[in-house]
Amino acid sequence: MKFFIDTASIVDIQEAASLGLLDGVTTNPTLLSREDGDPREILREITKIVDGPVSAEVVALDAEGMVREGLELRKISDNIVVKIPMTLEGLKAVRALSDQGVPTNCTLIFSPSQALMAAKAGATYASPFVGRLDDISADGMGLIEQICAIYDNYGLATEVLVASVRHPEHVVKAGIIGAHVVTMPLKVINQLAKHPLTDIGLKQFLADWEKTKNR
Repeated sequence: MKFFIDTASIVDIQEAASLGLLDGVTTNPTLLSREDGDPREILREITKIVDGPVSAEVVALDAEGMVREGLELRKISDNIVVKIPMTLEGLKAVRALSDQGVPTNCTLIFSPSQALMAAKAGATYASPFVGRLDDISADGMGLIEQICAIYDNYGLATEVLVASVRHPEHVVKAGIIGAHVVTMPLKVINQLAKHPLTDIGLKQFLADWEKTKNR
């Protein structure tokens, strides 16, 4: 399973990349708006840090505008993936860009039917938002199971990119189900490595080692 970081923070991306586990980055207009500087320059800097896919989202609402913005975003770097919202106009844009060989990430997916349509339109990635479904007492990870089953049934090439990840359990369940990618904030990446028994064990090892110095 691939690990993407969901942020536009250069500091957080550098920290995640230093672990040697980072496969890509996802951004969106909200994340970019939280950072100082020109969004295009921020994206350019991100593509220099990470060799893998970097999702950059369009803000147009019509297919023609989305395609135009997407092609402009691709000029930033070859590893930019154009992020397109899951709307009827968005599906048209995904198809148009895919037909030109431009990788796309269809985002804001909340149902299996939406994910199926994204795949049929040729999306490189489909991004279901599990945390936001959990927030309204829906079954976010159940959606991932359904999408993976549908994609497997028909050998669809679109990768399931689990988004809106809130905690390590989302990551573990996504891995068990067989999702291709999980994107998460740095906080969750760090939490994945934590376990109280690891901390206790390390503390004990160091304490025992100190005793050898007094022999």
